[in-house]
Amino acid sequence: MMFAVDYSTRNKTGLNVARIWAFDDGDHKPLQSSPGSYNEEVIKGLDFVIAKAQKLGIYMILRKAKYVEWANQHYHNINPNIRNLTEDDFFIDSLTKKYYKNHVKAVLTRNNTITRVVYKDDPTILAWELMSEPHCPSDPTGSNLQSIDNKHLLEIGLEGFYRESRQYLGNISIFVFLQSPLPSTNKTEAEQLAFVDKWIESHVLDSNAVLEKPIVISEFGKSYKLEGYNLDKRNKYSQKIYDDVYNSAKLGGPFV
Repeated sequence: MMFAVDYSTRNKTGLNVARIWAFDDGDHKPLQSSPGSYNEEVIKGLDFVIAKAQKLGIYMILRKAKYVEWANQHYHNINPNIRNLTEDDFFIDSLTKKYYKNHVKAVLTRNNTITRVVYKDDPTILAWELMSEPHCPSDPTGSNLQSIDNKHLLEIGLEGFYRESRQYLGNISIFVFLQSPLPSTNKTEAEQLAFVDKWIESHVLDSNAVLEKPIVISEFGKSYKLEGYNLDKRNKYSQKIYDDVYNSAKLGGPFV
């Protein structure tokens, strides 16, 4: 796990909120090498990032997990011959759920070695993101996390997809959409921008009338890997989203 933070961009961009991983369970220098086994030197890096953000007046959103890897790895370990795994396995396997809850508790009760403030009591932390991209019907409720910390905002980290069930909405403070609206690449530029307008409009309406929660679009853009990519198209696409979000917020919409 690597922390590469360039705080010099704050003055140039007006940055006041940033999102960062509070997990890593398998890459180079993982924060958690195995369930319950933490690398103290790595997690001290997270301490430093939060402490530095505090000095600069930047609020942090800490992401707790990207659950698919956890579920799949555990199921492969105990059932190596099973290949038809589903993303919902995370929510039905008792041991995997225990791993997740233990990790939540470990992070929330962490005492920052620099600021000496426990994470769950740190006002620099704006919100906890339960997971990254939990695209399955049984999304987490966050009740376990809120039993430890009921001070901070709580968000899921959805991709903007719709669900038939609202059972998990009660404990969520804010919806952060991690993926930009992605129009089909075989459409014209005008059609793609029109798609963005419709996507944002529908989510604004549903956020007000159904979810009754504020929303954030936190990741969007155009990949240079797409056919026909150029900076002008990327900038127009980004500006369209910025304009739509700003115009909605100016009229009292749910964007924050």
